Amino acid sequence: MDEALQAITKGISEKFQAETQEFRGEATLVVAPEKIHNVLQALRDEHGFDMLIDVTAVDYWPEQEPRFHVVYLITATRTNQVLCVRSPLNGNSPSIPTAETLWPNANWYEREVWDMFGIKFEGHSDLRRIIMPYEWEGFPLRKDYPLGYEEVQFTFNEKEIMVKKPHPEERT
Repeated sequence: MDEALQAITKGISEKFQAETQEFRGEATLVVAPEKIHNVLQALRDEHGFDMLIDVTAVDYWPEQEPRFHVVYLITATRTNQVLCVRSPLNGNSPSIPTAETLWPNANWYEREVWDMFGIKFEGHSDLRRIIMPYEWEGFPLRKDYPLGYEEVQFTFNEKEIMVKKPHPEERT
């Protein structure tokens, strides 16, 4: 991590009690959910992180605390610095303040995270499904979401598979 980014992460860590992590030269700030909006606003206004690249989430199930991490990837276009900001969330109905008021493009990213993980973004202007059909139940990228699958047919299990498959009726 370069010295300028190190100074930024140190300042944010001290001001907002965030944890700084570094892996292979890339910096990550881990921030409490109730402070995420203020941290993102400080990074945008005070440190020039003017572009939101992505918002996504991670599910650590069966762990419940923290079960989810919401991940923000932001960049300062003038200095070409990239920073990852993570916020841990507990439980099965997590929520976090929206970043849409800071970066309007967060609208679509947050809708996708809500649609796939069920993480609610408080204050979002239009939180509805964006990928799955409106009548879909559940959140497909949660690790406890039930998987539906069809067993693969091989020569050793062909008869078992064929019995389970529907066949058209033969007319005589």
